[in-house]
Amino acid sequence: MKRILPLVLAATLALTCFAFVGCSNKDDNTIRLSEVTHSIFYAPLYVALNKGYFDEQGLKVELSNAGGSDKVMTALTSGSADIGLLGPEATVYVVAGGRQDYPVIFGQLTKRDGSFLVGKTDEPNFDWNNIRGKRVLAGRKGGMPAMALQYVVNRKGMTSPADTNLDTDVAFDMQAPVFESDATVSYTTLFEPTASELVAAGKAYIVASIGKESGEVPYTGFSATRSYLDKHPDIAKKFLTAVMKGYRFMTQSSSAVVADALAASFSTTPKQSIVYAVESYIEIDAWSSTPVLSEESFGRMQDIMQNAGQLPSRTDYSKIVDNTYANQVVAALA
Repeated sequence: MKRILPLVLAATLALTCFAFVGCSNKDDNTIRLSEVTHSIFYAPLYVALNKGYFDEQGLKVELSNAGGSDKVMTALTSGSADIGLLGPEATVYVVAGGRQDYPVIFGQLTKRDGSFLVGKTDEPNFDWNNIRGKRVLAGRKGGMPAMALQYVVNRKGMTSPADTNLDTDVAFDMQAPVFESDATVSYTTLFEPTASELVAAGKAYIVASIGKESGEVPYTGFSATRSYLDKHPDIAKKFLTAVMKGYRFMTQSSSAVVADALAASFSTTPKQSIVYAVESYIEIDAWSSTPVLSEESFGRMQDIMQNAGQLPSRTDYSKIVDNTYANQVVAALA
């Protein structure tokens, strides 16, 4: 019995740790980062990873792809992720649901919609009226890609259901294959490098940028629960410092050099496709030059959500955005 009891206790402890993430053996300098999807749209983050900027800060990043903002939010609220890269709209939804220890946004990464409208025919003189009545794969209902697209087409004068056929039933990661295989689909929205890869394969044409049309909006940022940030304020600052160094490297380098820095994160993507994707995002001014999230852009995001009928009441900016760490990083890097 004396031999068996320690074994039983050890087994019980192991099962408990498996069931509850709080029993993890990871050290405080290891960050479990959950990203909404894997895209060159988030290039400054991957440059920071591949250039060793997180290592310089004494941080180890364990990156995982959740495949959707809702899944990133679940990882954060369940404690299986420390930091999430996702759209701020997900936090608005959680706050509206009444959760107390909700994730707050402590840094911004992108400032425009990073998706492009892709069609099956070349339209060098594309007009938004061309999509009138056509089936368009818009993304998940309630997600920013679908809401931003609806915002754009509504501003173009297409306001009635008869004007547009925005399909929100196809899963995000299935949009490209459904667009390719379904003859009833005329357009879809895609992020890079998927859009460029379809173009290179001769299967699609990029006809418009959603981000250019919708204006500046805090499209993706870094979130963590208030309890995590209160416990690890230095981690938040070091994390944003590394990302900002990644961004600055990009602004000081050619697209080809940036592509080399991204190659390890997109090993199956041809270099030329990476270069094209980087240049596409530079052209629309997609990346934030500062991790500070402004109240004005947050307001526009809520305008987009309200336009889509996904926001019954507006959320107070100061309640879910904390620029404390972002301001400190900007001051230190000035």
